[in-house]
Amino acid sequence: MTTYRLARPALALLLATTALPALAQEAVPDAAAAAEAQIERIRTLDDAGPKLNAVIVYEPEAANYANEAEEAGTRLAGRTVLVKDNVETSEWPTTAGSLALADNATGRDAPMIALLRRSGGVVLGKTNLSEWANIRSNNSTSGWSGVGGLTKNPYATDRNSCGSSSGSGAAIAAGFAWGAIGTETNGSITCPASINGLVGFKPSVGIVSRTHVVPISSTQDTAGPMTRTVYDAALLLTAIAGPDQADPVTLEAKRVADYTAGLNTASLQGVRIGVLRGAVGDRPDVKALFETALADLQRAGAELVDVEYEAPGELWEASLPVLLFELRVEMDKYLAGRPGTGGPRSLAEVVAFNTANADKEMRWFNQDLFEQALTTTDAEAYAKNLATLRRLTRAEGIDKLLSQHKVTFLVAPTEGPAWTTDLVNGDHFSGGIGAGYLAAIAGYPHITVPMGGVEGLPIGLSIMGGQWQDHAVLKAGAVFERARTAKLPVPTFAPWKPAGE
Repeated sequence: MTTYRLARPALALLLATTALPALAQEAVPDAAAAAEAQIERIRTLDDAGPKLNAVIVYEPEAANYANEAEEAGTRLAGRTVLVKDNVETSEWPTTAGSLALADNATGRDAPMIALLRRSGGVVLGKTNLSEWANIRSNNSTSGWSGVGGLTKNPYATDRNSCGSSSGSGAAIAAGFAWGAIGTETNGSITCPASINGLVGFKPSVGIVSRTHVVPISSTQDTAGPMTRTVYDAALLLTAIAGPDQADPVTLEAKRVADYTAGLNTASLQGVRIGVLRGAVGDRPDVKALFETALADLQRAGAELVDVEYEAPGELWEASLPVLLFELRVEMDKYLAGRPGTGGPRSLAEVVAFNTANADKEMRWFNQDLFEQALTTTDAEAYAKNLATLRRLTRAEGIDKLLSQHKVTFLVAPTEGPAWTTDLVNGDHFSGGIGAGYLAAIAGYPHITVPMGGVEGLPIGLSIMGGQWQDHAVLKAGAVFERARTAKLPVPTFAPWKPAGE
């Protein structure tokens, strides 16, 4: 763990021309005290004790910045936010968890971070992640990086925190900050949020800028909030959402000015919701929990409609080639454009670095996907595969399911319970649970909200909607959150053991 003491301009100067109105929702009671308490928790539970390895670096002066923001009457009022370490912040290097980028101190704020600060959010630090956002190897262990080591799950420290936003999920579950920013290409916000008992929201691609974020995919990457409540997720999204001339897809997005508006009074009365029965998997405990969540939705007024869907084989055949083609293009662009002269300037140079430092970087798993990406160069095949993905997840996927069944949302369990971490053999997910890949590949909104637990391990409920229906999905999540009857598990900060032992 590294701490920094920084000399920065007074927040009042930063806000002089960009201050936002405060929301009616009650502000954080004594933001400075909250920040101090969170730093103490990091020192006690991340640096020591169970050593969760969720936070790579933090700002010891956060309480001062929180006090300034609260006094300025800003939207976030000094709330603290941890940022996944593939998003650039001006204070610290942005490593993507890789030793190859250990010195990647760009001195830049990603546009979303600039917006966060202008809204009175305090960047408390950077969080660990699955290295390179889990795109390096087919046999990786989620939550491990060369820079940060292995992130542990606060609910059971011998179990996985999922990836790639593993540190963001574990940190908020452990109470290290008010909220966190994660990023997702396919499941990297929603899986760690579900497994760490949080609300995670993957926006429509384009709602949040991707500039100065270490990339994977130009068509699927997005940042999003990870918080304890739906309201907080909406509040954080409001702060970081906005157009960016350097990221053209953000200029097409249909946003609302305030994603918290109407959450407290939202209703599902008479709203038809599609239930993806084929995405429930075969675990009786997860099925029972899901049935309880469905009953909660019905009591809240929703009309449930069973929806049959099975992903065609050609979707999976096209998916990885698209990601690998975009990875090579976008990574080369990002690395070549970094300030300074040190470090890798292309994906090929990253591959060479890993080979030269295999004892540190590739002890647990290799870089087969990076190597494959270097040879995935057929632009014509890429265009064909991308068209296939867009057709199968949009026109013949979510759009068709919503229209054909006359439903507004689709629901399913997000993921199974956290698995035992195994650096030797890699991840082992519970098969057949979840359908978040549909929203991820389509670029559509997806929220996961805690719906209970299995043997003390959190399970989330996924709610997905059509493109730009982000506000509606957040409202649906808020209704379920209020209607939920299942008891939620609590972190133990200890290895898992059966209930009663």
